[in-house]
This record gives sequence, C-alpha cells and structure tokens, in this order.
Amino acid sequence: MFAVIKTGAKQYKVAVGDVIKVEKLDGEAGTEISLDTVLMVGDDKGVKVGTPAVSGIIVTAEILEQARAAKIIVFKKKRRQGYRRKAGHRQEQTVLRIMGIGKNAPKKAAPKKVATKAVELKAEEKKDAPKKAAVKKAPAKKVGPKKVAVKKPAAKKIATKTKEK
Repeated sequence: MFAVIKTGAKQYKVAVGDVIKVEKLDGEAGTEISLDTVLMVGDDKGVKVGTPAVSGIIVTAEILEQARAAKIIVFKKKRRQGYRRKAGHRQEQTVLRIMGIGKNAPKKAAPKKVATKAVELKAEEKKDAPKKAAVKKAPAKKVGPKKVAVKKPAAKKIATKTKEK
C-alpha cells in the first residue's frame, strides 16, 4: 500500500517503513504524528484519488530526528561594480519513518458545541453590560475656499507731447 501526502507545500509518495525528510514539523524525536493531507491512496485493489484530499485516511509517522540540510551558498555579484555578497543557508528538516497508512479515528463534535456556548455567553454579557454614554464631538468648522486678492492692472500713463513755438 502507498500514499501520496502533502506537507510543507511538497508532495511525497510514501509506503509503510519509508524514511523521508520533510520541512520542519513540530515535535521531538520519538513522538508519533499524523499526516492527514493524503492526496492519493493505492493498493492491490486499486487507486483512490482525492479532490483534493482523500477523506478518512491518515498516515502515521514517527519523528526520528530534527536535522538541518546541507549548506547552500548564495552568492550575488554585479560585474565591474565591486559588489559581491556571500551568504549561506541551512534548511531545517524533520526525518520521519512512516508507521502506517489507514482509516481515520472517529472525530468528536464536542468542540463545536462548546464554541457556540461561549459565543452565547458573550452575547448575554453584552446585553447585561451597561451602555456607555456616547461622546459627542464638536462640529467641525466649515472650511470654504480662500479669498484671493485680485490685483487690478496699473493705470496706463498717457504721455502728452506739447509743441513749443
């Protein structure tokens, strides 16, 4: 039996007993986790493909270790400009051993009821709480267009010529 799972924005084809390296997942070495985003399940009877995930199927895995991948060198350069930058990066990974592929345990519906009761309690508290007096704001001053002084053109000087005899 095999399954195609999705974790860390990547897809992995796994079978029982496989050891895979995935992007970091929460948990310590030795703990068991369940991967519930199963995209496809196949066995000798046939293949079942999900849209987008197969419901009711989970993959259980054991965390073997939290490790880091090999260093990747990031080098930037602009020629003839004297610009060079060098940086390294090591991606954190989780090493998993696939323990089983099977049906999901029945889920409890209790958390939904608790959530609705909490919302109802908050609504009742709001009804019982005294209302605060509304704070009135002073009306804003009306701002109209500015008055612009209009310049009158200067009076033209009339030159008069007098005849002398």
